[in-house]
Amino acid sequence: MGSGIHHIELTLLVLVVLVALLAVFAQKLKTPYPIILVVGGLVLSFFHVIPHVSLNPTFVFLVILPPLVFASALNTPWSEFRANMPVLLMLGLGLVGFTVAGIAVFAHFVIPGFDWRSGAVLGAVLSTTDVIAVAAVATRVGLPHSLLSIIEGESLVNDGTGLLALQFTTAMVVSGAIPSFMEGVGEFVWLMLGGIGAGLLIAWLVTRFDQLLVRKFPASSELQILVSLVTPYFAYLLGESLHASGVMATLACGLYVGRTAPETLSSRARLDARAVWGMIDFVLNGLVFIVIGLQLPSILDGIRPNRGHGPLPWSHMLAEASLVFGILVVLRLMWIYSGAYFAQWIRVRMLKQQVQRQNPRELVVMAWSGMRGVLTLAAALSLPVLTDSGTPFPARETIIFLAFSVILASLVGQGLTLPALIRKLGITEPEAARQDALEARREMLRFVLRTLHGIDTSKDEVEAKVVDQMIRTYNQRLQGLDSTSEGETQNEAQLEQKYRELGAQLRAAQRGELMRLRQQGQFRESTLRGIERELDLMELRWEG
Repeated sequence: MGSGIHHIELTLLVLVVLVALLAVFAQKLKTPYPIILVVGGLVLSFFHVIPHVSLNPTFVFLVILPPLVFASALNTPWSEFRANMPVLLMLGLGLVGFTVAGIAVFAHFVIPGFDWRSGAVLGAVLSTTDVIAVAAVATRVGLPHSLLSIIEGESLVNDGTGLLALQFTTAMVVSGAIPSFMEGVGEFVWLMLGGIGAGLLIAWLVTRFDQLLVRKFPASSELQILVSLVTPYFAYLLGESLHASGVMATLACGLYVGRTAPETLSSRARLDARAVWGMIDFVLNGLVFIVIGLQLPSILDGIRPNRGHGPLPWSHMLAEASLVFGILVVLRLMWIYSGAYFAQWIRVRMLKQQVQRQNPRELVVMAWSGMRGVLTLAAALSLPVLTDSGTPFPARETIIFLAFSVILASLVGQGLTLPALIRKLGITEPEAARQDALEARREMLRFVLRTLHGIDTSKDEVEAKVVDQMIRTYNQRLQGLDSTSEGETQNEAQLEQKYRELGAQLRAAQRGELMRLRQQGQFRESTLRGIERELDLMELRWEG
């Protein structure tokens, strides 16, 4: 018992150290960390000193997936998610179904040992995309926010619909029965709506509890952070216990909580929660991506399928994997180009949204952004070994191998080439988006100035001086934004850069002085830590 626990602790410690080292290496190479972690884990898997790690699908679905989905949903603006809903449904629902059908037909006619049902299982396994890998690449090269929000939203939606498709297709293979159309539609609707309802119920209870905590303990954020950490698990478990979709429950809960956070969380809790969830998101994704690479020995160990004439040659298996990856890219490209026009028609004609048609170059980037990740591998490994009749699950080993191959090809191949593709196509943040951000800041400054001018300072001389000083400060900020729009962008940028550099030097000098005062013991440690926190907050303000 004790030795087993020590082995788990040692394995986890080694993995965390490897994640940290490879993440630093990724920063030096200026390469998205998911790619380096997968490749690094792949290389390290050949060294016997590295502990053997198995990816348990149940552990992924119950422990890893809920907080990752919840964290992504928290950071998804509801207004943008709602505005993009026609596009997201085309990608998260339509593309998943198109992928399942396309791969089913391809596998049935091209890959030996597959019929249309086992081919549909392969399509369901490969239908989900990985938002972390895409976001890590896209944000580094400055992909427009409007496009990134669609790609991230697609991954959130197809996490749920892809698993629903897997559940349907696996059930058909295991039982050998094909449900009627009405049965399939009814079960699908319950999985979706039941999951969403469960997530909204948990979110409503959590927000009411957060409001109570803010009223009772306004200066404490620990309880709110604790509630935030357990929320995705409550939502997921409630959805699953109702035989609905736990992923959809977690997604709905995260969107609702993220929407209401400005009203239900204190300022300290929002800052602390952002830091806590950022660390959880990085650690879990880091561990998952490196474990994907370390899975190679277990994937290759006894997985070469035997189709009646001995194990298949590796060249044959790699050719099949290349064909499946190519078909996935073609299917995604076909659907995105055709679906974009249909979604545009819905948004303009039916929803009366004032949106421009997507640029064909943006559609190319979206098509090349369909990277696969941990959910694909976990879905493949979760396939049952036997059917209800006691026969082996058809083509299970081949499905696992193809899933692993597609993950590597998409993360490494698409991940490394996506930045060059974005730059080659000239995809950048449009000027309208930058002007929108400037106008929002101007509006906030104008509101502050109107508020300050409305304060009656006739009876308080001290307050009058403070208000006058603040009016001058906010006027200077507003003039700085206005001058940027009047053609002085370069001078303003240089001025701000110098201001940042000088501020960083001054803060570094202050930290040095804090260290000297701490060593002298002239002031209390708690006092110096309070000053240090003020410097940290100032640093975060300028980094943001």
